[in-house]
Amino acid sequence: MTSEIVPLFSTPVVISDLPDAAALNVDLNKVIAERSKSHPGTQHSNLGGWQSTWDMDRWGGAAAIKLLAIGRNLASRYTTDREGKPASVTWRANMWANINKSGHGNEFHSHPGSFWSGVYYVDDGGIAADPSLGGELEFMDPRGPGPAMYAPQLAFALPGGLSIGANEVVHPRTGRLVMFPAWLLHQVRPYRGGAERISIAFNLSL
Repeated sequence: MTSEIVPLFSTPVVISDLPDAAALNVDLNKVIAERSKSHPGTQHSNLGGWQSTWDMDRWGGAAAIKLLAIGRNLASRYTTDREGKPASVTWRANMWANINKSGHGNEFHSHPGSFWSGVYYVDDGGIAADPSLGGELEFMDPRGPGPAMYAPQLAFALPGGLSIGANEVVHPRTGRLVMFPAWLLHQVRPYRGGAERISIAFNLSL
């Protein structure tokens, strides 16, 4: 008897460590620090911390525009038409900055009205060196919790099958860009470090 596994309904999470991040982050750190001192934060899914308005492309300078260009290019690379052919898309964007200190995070949410969402880590706050500091980006399995609720000791024998019905996490790293479908539920676990965890989020729509 022969058999095969066909991995249907896959969900893309794109992780890219930018090679020129060090120079980019110097400029981003500066402009975000200045903005946080001159403008009050907003409240959306964030649990504490400072979140800017969603127009960083207007006040973030050349570094912010460059980051958006990288995000747009990745989105175009991993987006096709329904026949699997390259799709020509002009991506509309909004972006914002986040500063999390100890105890700050984000509750589970999605980004309606967009196709791709992304987060870029300007400063991981020491998490890459010490994962116990928390602050992970956590994704909820879009297939639902049923398998984990019924038989939490069992999983599926295929790539990604060990977390069926549960969640997956991506660890922040300075200079890392993570992109994912905007409908995918995600949260930021509380940061427990003594520094600042600085990130930039953006949405790409048509």
